[in-house]
Formats: sequence, C-alpha cells, structure tokens
Amino acid sequence: ACDLMNQGILALVSSIGCTSAGSLQSLADAMHIPHLFIQRSTAGTPRSGCGLTRSSRNDDYTLSVRPPVYLNDVILRVVTEYAWQKFIIFYDNDYDIRGIQEFLDKVSQQGMDVALQKVENNINKMITGLFASMRIEELNRYRDTLRRAILIMNPSTAKSFLTEVVETNLVAFDCHWIIINEEINDVDVQELVRRSIGRLTIIRQTFPVPQNISQRCFRGNHRISSSLCDPKDPFSQSMEISNLYIYDTVLLLANAFHKKLEDRKWHSMASLTCIRKNSKPWQGGRSMLETIKKGGVNGLTGELEFAENGGNPNVHFEILGTNYGEDLGRGIRKLGCWNPVTGLNGSLTDRKLENNMRGVVLRVVTVLEEPFVMVSENVLGKPKKYQGFSIDVLEALATYLGFKYEIYVAPDHKYGTPQDDGSWNGLIGELVFKRADIGISALTITPDRENVVDFTTRYMDYSVGVLLRKAEKTVDMFACLAPFDLSLWACIAGTVLLVGLLVYLLNWLNPPRLQMGSMTSTTLYNSMWFVYGSFVQQGGEVPYTTLATRLMMGAWWLFALIVISSYTANLAAFLTITRIENSIQSLQDLSRQTDIPYGTVLDSAVYEHVRVKGMNPFERDSMYSQMWRMINRSNGSENNVLESTAGIQKVKHGNYAFVWDAAVLEYVAINDAECSFYTVGNTVADRGYGIALQHGSPYRDVFSQRILELQQNGDMDVLKHKWWPKNGQCDLYSSVDTKQKGGALDIKSFAGVFCILAAGIVLSCFIAMLETWWNKRKGSRVPSKEDDKEIDLEHLHRRVNSLCTDDDSPHKQFSTSSIDLTPLDIDTLPTRQALEQISDFRNTHITTTTFIPEQIQTLSRTLSAKAASGFSFGSVPEHRTGPFRHRAPNGGFFRSPIKTMSSIPYQPTPTLGLNIGSDPDRGTSI
Repeated sequence: ACDLMNQGILALVSSIGCTSAGSLQSLADAMHIPHLFIQRSTAGTPRSGCGLTRSSRNDDYTLSVRPPVYLNDVILRVVTEYAWQKFIIFYDNDYDIRGIQEFLDKVSQQGMDVALQKVENNINKMITGLFASMRIEELNRYRDTLRRAILIMNPSTAKSFLTEVVETNLVAFDCHWIIINEEINDVDVQELVRRSIGRLTIIRQTFPVPQNISQRCFRGNHRISSSLCDPKDPFSQSMEISNLYIYDTVLLLANAFHKKLEDRKWHSMASLTCIRKNSKPWQGGRSMLETIKKGGVNGLTGELEFAENGGNPNVHFEILGTNYGEDLGRGIRKLGCWNPVTGLNGSLTDRKLENNMRGVVLRVVTVLEEPFVMVSENVLGKPKKYQGFSIDVLEALATYLGFKYEIYVAPDHKYGTPQDDGSWNGLIGELVFKRADIGISALTITPDRENVVDFTTRYMDYSVGVLLRKAEKTVDMFACLAPFDLSLWACIAGTVLLVGLLVYLLNWLNPPRLQMGSMTSTTLYNSMWFVYGSFVQQGGEVPYTTLATRLMMGAWWLFALIVISSYTANLAAFLTITRIENSIQSLQDLSRQTDIPYGTVLDSAVYEHVRVKGMNPFERDSMYSQMWRMINRSNGSENNVLESTAGIQKVKHGNYAFVWDAAVLEYVAINDAECSFYTVGNTVADRGYGIALQHGSPYRDVFSQRILELQQNGDMDVLKHKWWPKNGQCDLYSSVDTKQKGGALDIKSFAGVFCILAAGIVLSCFIAMLETWWNKRKGSRVPSKEDDKEIDLEHLHRRVNSLCTDDDSPHKQFSTSSIDLTPLDIDTLPTRQALEQISDFRNTHITTTTFIPEQIQTLSRTLSAKAASGFSFGSVPEHRTGPFRHRAPNGGFFRSPIKTMSSIPYQPTPTLGLNIGSDPDRGTSI
C-alpha cells in the first residue's frame, strides 16, 4: 500500500481478511486516502465480523463494500421458525467461531441446548475415532444429537462431511441439517443435495437479476461481459462473491472519477511517502471520499451504495430446502428469503408431516405374535399378507396419514436384546442399523429399548400374565363323605360305640322296669342298635325309664341333630358347587409354590423384567426373587423356551406354567378349541405396547397424536374387541373345565352311596350264609355241655302243662305262644323271697317268662334231674330235637313258633314242692 501511495493513487481497493484490514484502515485514515474494503474469507469459509472501529470524527476513510455479517440474525430466525430446541453446530478449521457469539448468547437465553464441534481436515479419521472411542449408548446419543445440525463451513468440506456421515449410518432420512454460507453457488447446491439424505436447508447470499434478459448485461452506459452477467454461464457460477464485489467497486470508482471530471473538480493523484514521519496527507482525499459515498452503481451484486456509517446495507439471503426423504438427488425448492429490512419472507414449516404423508413408503419390521401380528395369506411368489391387532393399528395410521408400507419379519424372529459388543439383535437391531423405519408387534416400551430407538405413545396397556392348564374334573365316588373329614368320621363312629356302651352300663347298674307287654331287653346289642338308630333318625325299640339314661340320650339326640343338620347343609354345597382344585390364582401364588415349574421366553422383555426385579436387593416384594430362582434354574435352560409358541405347547402337554404377555395369553385361552387353558395375572399395567421408530424419527409425534385420537373416539376399543371378545367360548379365569352346563347332579356324585349300599348287601348275604352254615354244622353233631343252650319249646310246653293240669287248680294251661325263653347266668336269679316279691302282680295282666340258666346242657337231662328231686312231670318219654333257629327281633334268644302273644290273669299258685332257692344251678320262674 505504501508503494502504491508513492506512485500516486486516488483510492485504495483491498480484498483481504480481517487481520490485515485493520492495518490498512489505519494507513488510509492517516494518509486521507479513500479505502474501499472488500472482506474475503479463506477458501470459501463463511465470514466472521471483522470488528473495524468506526470513528465519529471525519478522519474515517474506510468504506465496507460487502454488507455486514448477518449470519447471527438469519440463523436465529430460521431455527426459531423450525422450533428447534436441541442441535449441534459443526464448523471447520478456517472459521472463527467468535463470529456467532451473539447467536450463541441469544439461544442460551431462550433455553436451547446447543453443542459445538470442530470438523478436522481429515474427516474420515475423525469419524473413525468417534466409533472407536464411544460405546453403543454414547453413539446412540450422538446420533440423536445429529438429527438437528448446522454446518458453518466451506462447500467442499461440507460435501465431504455429508458423504462420511451418510455412509457410516450416523444419520438417516429423519435428520434435518442447515448449511449456511454466502459463497454457495448453484453447482454446490446440487452436489450437497445429491450427497445428503433427510431434510436439507441451505442459506446463501443471493443477488437480484433483472427480469429483462436484454438488460442484464447493461448498467447504464456500461456494458458487462456476457460471461459475467449470464447466471447460467459456468464462469459466472464459479466466481466468488468477493470478486463480484471487486468488479462492482471498480465500476463505482470509474463513475466517481467520471463525475469529478465532469464537475471540473479533479484533484491530482497523491504522491505520498508514508514512511516519513513528517509526511502530509492528501488534500483531495475528503472530496474524493464524499464523491464515492454519494455515488452508486447497479452492478453484478445489485445496488452498491453506502450508508452514513460507511457500510453497504443492501444484502439478500435465499433459503433453499428439501423435504424429508432418503432418495439421493431429489429436487430442491426455494422456501423463502431474508433481508435486514423486512426479515423473513416465506414459511419454513414442513407441512408434509402434519396430516399428509402421501408418497412416503415405510419399511416395517415385525415379529409374529398372536394376535398382534399373524400371517393371513402366504401364496408362493407373492408378498405375504399379515393380520392382527397391531396390523389393524398400522392400517388405521396409514389410512389417515396416507403413507404406504412394506412388512418383513425380523431375521432371527426376536424382539431384540443388547449383545456383548453393545449392538442389538432382532427387531430393535433392524431399527438401530437403519434397515427399517418402523417396528411393530407385541413390542413393549422399556428403558433399555428407548435408549436406542424412539417409541410412540402406548396404544395398549401391558401386564405380565401366567398361562396354566385347567384342572380336569376328577370323579369322586365318595362325594357323600366329603362334607366331613376322615378324622371327624372316625370320631363319630367312636362316639356311637362309646354312647352305646355307656347306655348298656347304666341299664346294667340300674335295671329299668319293663312295661306290660314289652318284648325287648336291655342287652349290649340292643343298646348299640338303639344308639345307631337314633343317630340316623330311625328311632329305637328299647325303653329306657331311668333318669340317668334319659339325660344321656337327650344329650345324644341333640348331638345327633347338630351333626346331621351340618352334614346335610355341607353335602348340598359340595354337590352343587365345583371345588377349585388348582390353588394358583395370582403371581404371588405362583411364586410361593414349587410343584408346578414355570418359565418364559429366554432373553425376552419378561425375562429381563423378572431378572432385574429379582436381583434388586432393594425390591420390597419377594415375589420376583422367588420367581427368578425358578426361572433361572440351570442358567435358564431348564424352564425357559426359545419362542412363545413352544411355551404354550409345553403348558398344554405337561405340568408347566408359562409366564408371558397377558394379552397374548388371553387370546390363546379364548381361542383354544378344547378350552383347556386359564390365565392369571397382575391387574396393574406398569408398561404398554408401542410402535418403535428410528432414533429421532420425524414420524413419532405424528403417529402418537393419531393414536391418541383413535383412543379418544373409541376406534381403538373396537379394534381390541375384535381380537379379545368379551363373550368368548371359553372362560379365561376358571381353573376347572366348565364346558358342561347345567346344575343337575350325575351318577358320579352318588356312586359312593350305591357302593356303600352294595357293600352292606354283600356283607349281609355273607353273614347269612355263614350263619346258615354254622347252624347246620351245630345241628349235625351231638351238642356238648358247653354249647347246647337251645331246647325244644314244644317239649317244654307239654311238661309245663302237665305241671299245671289239676282239676282243683284254678290255673289254666299256658299257651305255647306265651312263653319266651331267655338264658341268663344262674347267679343273677333272685332268691325265693325276691322271686315271690317280683311275681306278686295281682289284678294285672302278666307275661310268663321262663329263665333257664346256661348250665343246663340238655332238656332231657335237666328235666330228669327235676323229677328226681320231687318235680313230677308224668310219664313222658324223652324227646330231643335239634336247636330252634328262630331269633326274636326284640332281643330275646328264643321264642315259640307262634307269633301272637297271649296273657292270662294272675291266679294263686299252689305249692309244687319246688326247691328253687336251694339249688343255684337251676331256676325257673313263671
């Protein structure tokens, strides 16, 4: 500059950086040389503000040809229009980050989350270092940050950077990037669009072009070269904006000099020496500066003029953009423009994602799971068709938003779990690696999954359930005994025996006085029979007249009444109400028992849920720790399965309980042909089913809003009722088979009663045959002294009649029907005095009873002994018959064949000379 001043100059034009601009400004102000400064950025990098000091005095001779840097204002307006809250700014090595300090301060005040990162010259090395230094979680968070980004760099660096991030899958079609640079031409724009995916917004400086093509190359009386004025000319496309401003600056100076000559106010060129301390400034500098400032020119950059502060106010920015998509080389359109006076002119809102996604084709990955996703049609050579609850939800979204979709099943048929290297497999892995846009199935929303993918709002609640096989209805032949426990039955039987024995002992201690005409006796057999008959409410025949016996029998009847009433009430309940054989009615019941093994799908969300809660030492409920011990047997290989269908089949064919999604298990139980399943589960829904999308997908909010609308207007309930009907053919919650309807009792419920009756009949027949055999056996041999206790009653009757036959005797002959014989111990017979007292029944009707001691062996021998003692029976030949076999039903051992009973009035009996009391071995009382 000093060398040029020594030669003599009228003005100084510079196109340099901010560092040298300050020195030239000082020199021009000192020498009064007009200085037209054109700021040039390094290698096409966006400009930063130079910060040239403007003096209020008249010694400021520097004019800024290029307009001020408005990048801060433009970026803030665009980011606000897009409603970004989180984004990252990339800048290259040549850009001075202090140029956007004002922008950073403003977004920080608005609460936006902004990150800064410098892009190194070796972009490939930088990207490789990111993958090597970051874990999978950190890399996913970094991908989320890259969804919204601003690139402040030269076009060549921006192209390379876009290529690297796209090829390394750091970004996908759901990203939105803004590239801002004044120096971007049309060729750069097309190349950037071709290399990018997602949505791209480009901000660049633009210059107005005259509508009249013939006037484009004429500026007043000046004609511009066609290679410069034609916007389609390759040469003009490759020119930097700084060079365009240089061209217009020279044109501006030429007009100013021409005006000076016309006004005859020309000043000779200054020949100055700026090295000398005492050199004087140019005297014509001020006049030339004023002429330049007042002049103006319409050149390649539009209107070039200066404001009072020495700056060029004329600047226009053009905002170009694409829509979301993954097609390379798609078209770009003008979204709006910005200038310092009017601000933003145009709308930057992308309306394609609001309610209209027509033309968008989404790739959907799924996992087959009834009833969420099922194959409805599989024709060879044609795409598979799918159906299910999740497919219905997806179809409702597609119908409303207008998009199309293609479905494929995850290669490993899994929902997805993190691997040792940090990657994911299954359905989630397809979304992480950008091979699918949407994942839909019986997919639950978990924190681990939400770290790597995005989820819509839940479209159905989720809870853990258990699938069990219904207990088959067993045949209980002795259902009649079910109301009482076996120990209670034993106590009742023992009570019957004990009370019968006590009744017999009380009657033995205090014999009752028998009523006239009574044919019963108070033996142990009769006592037992009477107690049993009163217990079964059939009555008895033995009269008990003593107070002690009546008190006991009253207590016994009250006891029998309570027992029989309780039995009757419980028997009705047991025969009409089906008993629940399976005691598992909740997850708590399942965890407390070990008889039925249970498990789930290995490495599934349910498996991880139980593992995390079961291994958490701070978990208050011990249910999950108990479940985890059962599920984790043999490292999970013993009780777990690889697929849900295998678990369902395991329940159907074995002793097993399957822990899985309650909705899936309910569908299986409802549609089972045999209705052999029932489900139990947790009624509290802690999670939900959602649609998974790529991390940062622009469709998340749109899908969530539509799902909420489906839930609000009831359409979601209609879809649920289609797959989970309320009135299904099977009962989901009954643990026994309830297919047979009606309340009628069948023969199985009373089989035990018939068995008891049959056993009684068989036992009675057996005893009858045994008695018949025993009696025949006794009749076929000569009775011994020990066992001959039966006599010929006809023979006895003749002997008694012969005793009583006397013309003068008032006695009448006894009828054979009036004699009952009961053998007793001879020691129990009363003495003569007692006998006379007992036999004194005057003015009454009596029944004659003969007591025969057991010591009498045979009839002939006993009667012969009596005759020898003076008891004459007459000349009756000895007669002996076999034992008499008729037993008395009232307890007597023997009675006459004649069934009717006759009684005779009492008559004084003459003394027959019987010495009964003196012989203890015999005693006969009439």
